[in-house]
Amino acid sequence: MKKRLVQALVILVIVLNLALGARLYRAVAAQEKDESGYSSIAVFARAMQIIRQDYVDEKKISYEDLTHAALKGMLGNLDPHSQFMEPKDFKGMQDDTNSRFGGLGVVVSQREGELVIVSPMEDSPGFKAGLLPGDRIVKINGESTEKMDLNDAVNRLRGEPGTKITLTIVRSGTKEIKDYTLTRENIKVASVKDAKLLPAEQAGEFKIGYARITQFNAPTAADLAKTLDELEKKGMQALVLDLRYNPGGLLNSAVDVAAQFLPPKTLVVSTEGRVASQSHPYRTDEKSRNRKVPLAILINGGSASGSEIVAGALKDLNRAILVGETTFGKGSVQSVIQLQDGSALRLTTAKYYTPGKQVIHEHGVTPTIRATLLPEQERQLMALRSEETLTDAQRKELQSFHDTQLDRAVDALKGVMIYAEKTGTVLKSAKK
Repeated sequence: MKKRLVQALVILVIVLNLALGARLYRAVAAQEKDESGYSSIAVFARAMQIIRQDYVDEKKISYEDLTHAALKGMLGNLDPHSQFMEPKDFKGMQDDTNSRFGGLGVVVSQREGELVIVSPMEDSPGFKAGLLPGDRIVKINGESTEKMDLNDAVNRLRGEPGTKITLTIVRSGTKEIKDYTLTRENIKVASVKDAKLLPAEQAGEFKIGYARITQFNAPTAADLAKTLDELEKKGMQALVLDLRYNPGGLLNSAVDVAAQFLPPKTLVVSTEGRVASQSHPYRTDEKSRNRKVPLAILINGGSASGSEIVAGALKDLNRAILVGETTFGKGSVQSVIQLQDGSALRLTTAKYYTPGKQVIHEHGVTPTIRATLLPEQERQLMALRSEETLTDAQRKELQSFHDTQLDRAVDALKGVMIYAEKTGTVLKSAKK
């Protein structure tokens, strides 16, 4: 009898353990499968309640302040390009793609938590002061940027024209630390510059054109078309398109620039995201010029976004030779969604892919012909681009500068044209 009682108790314990284990398993499984987010939202609400109830400084615990701070952390934790924008930040962002805005004229990004200059815009205070792509901004007006998010940094860089700001810069490569005091200006952006036929001592017997795009804004493609028409009237046989230090701009502008050299309805770039609406091909329109002159494109680490779209497409489609260095690697799509209180989310929703399905983001576009400039040569090149502001002494110093990347591009085009002559290939605009 006693033995049977013990056996019954053992069976009962086993049954109870199995029941309890099954219950726990179902609870864990339910929690794992809970995609509604209610439990996490409850945690967030409870944390906010505790902060509002117990935090020592009452001035910092309004619902708006806490919610905005949480959203900044949430978006900032995703990637360097996703951001929460307070109403004033959202208004400032809307000025970014205009041809005039107040500030220093430097395009900045975050890499590994550091504030990095992608490229200074030409004729801007940052450009004239000698800031270079890759420079790290470690302080703004003496305040460390170590824990500063990108939005805060951009807001501090902007300001009323005529006001001054001091940036503490660590130069990439040399690790030199230097303070730059700049005066904010209304930035005027001219996107197509320095269009010309290269001199005979550089181009030899061929007529090689040169044009530089500083960024992609609304009138860029039309300005480039007009420029190329004028160069073709002068007998241009080949073209060097300089996209070095071009930080990008409008996607449609970049597609329209590529369309100058491609047939109608050609795929230039595609976006792909988790949501079907974010996956979209961008093609040249039916009025694409499809100019057939041999083309070389100059790129470097300051070429980003729109520059990478143009360079990547024309490389994949075997339409251009890329000369220089690997580009910056900014190839993601940010969608801006306005919220009820005037704030907005700037959310990465897709990535750019070249026609050959190469991802641009964090990889960049690699050149066909690798050619590098030393840091001192980069400084000299940037100085030459603001030639009108140079002193006589500076002009004399720059007389010895040789743009070896441009030389490599010209040599590549000469090779293409010599081969075409030998094989009897007809080149459009040749021998006009």
